[in-house]
Amino acid sequence: METIKSLALFCGSSEGADIRYQHAAREMGDLLHQHRVTMVYGGGNRGLMGIAAERLHAQGGRVIGVLPRILDRSDVRQKRVEEELIVVDTMHERKARMYEMSDGFVAMAGGVGTFEEILEVFTWLQLGLHTKAVALLNTAGFYDPLLTFLHHASKQGFIKGELLDALIVDDEPARLLDRIDRFSVHLGDKLS
Repeated sequence: METIKSLALFCGSSEGADIRYQHAAREMGDLLHQHRVTMVYGGGNRGLMGIAAERLHAQGGRVIGVLPRILDRSDVRQKRVEEELIVVDTMHERKARMYEMSDGFVAMAGGVGTFEEILEVFTWLQLGLHTKAVALLNTAGFYDPLLTFLHHASKQGFIKGELLDALIVDDEPARLLDRIDRFSVHLGDKLS
């Protein structure tokens, strides 16, 4: 990858019900190492985020965790990756630090926190606050219901088609990263 040096990875603190989510997290760690891309993530040791971080770190890749003070506990903190752990006071500071340190954003399978993080950076793209890639790794069709809803909102006049076209969606991690690396958006006027 030539243009992307760091990616924020948003994903679950659980492993999920389908083993394919775990496989995707391992593959993402492998690909980030292969392309020398730094992973910026929430700093936890659990679930998909822990799997991806450990996989990348074990191969000598760079992983930066950003953890809010409220979660800076030994049962949450990534033990093997903590040499690049940034502890901040609030969840808002955590997201701001992650966003500023990242050249693009990827959401893998996850829960409410994952949705909130990726939708916030997608909103920021809409508002012209950044021009970075926003992407969904749609492993096992995980994001199909969200995509159906987003297209429904677009048909109802609440989301412009240009914004939906800017969202990168793929079910293959390697292809997703390639599309992120080639991403460019010319907003002209804001998409809001």
